[in-house]
Amino acid sequence: QVQVVESGGGLVQAGDSLRLSCAASGRTFSSYTMAWFRQAPGNEREFVAAIKWSGTSTYYADSVKGRFTMSRGNIKDTVYLQMNSLKPEDTAVYYCATESSRYRNKPSQSPSDYDVWGRGTQVTVSS
Repeated sequence: QVQVVESGGGLVQAGDSLRLSCAASGRTFSSYTMAWFRQAPGNEREFVAAIKWSGTSTYYADSVKGRFTMSRGNIKDTVYLQMNSLKPEDTAVYYCATESSRYRNKPSQSPSDYDVWGRGTQVTVSS
């Protein structure tokens, strides 16, 4: 069974940090881009960050660039999202996902190109 499971969300104050984790199983995830998306109430799901299947490149939405860092863990098929200087507008459910195509040269920022999703983890940032 192919699945991804997120963890690490919570309630923090503006300016604080959180680290989200995503553990994947059931597929050779080292062949696929993995990404984080988020969705706030009333909003569409939006791209946050992605790491290329090779682990050599990362991509970020402009809104989080310089504050968030995505990385692959030493544990196989685990990725992290380190979130610093959190803002109230970062409040959302954060989802981990894996791209449907292997070895894509540049990760997609469209949710429709990702076929395995976790259930999400809530991040709430108070002002």
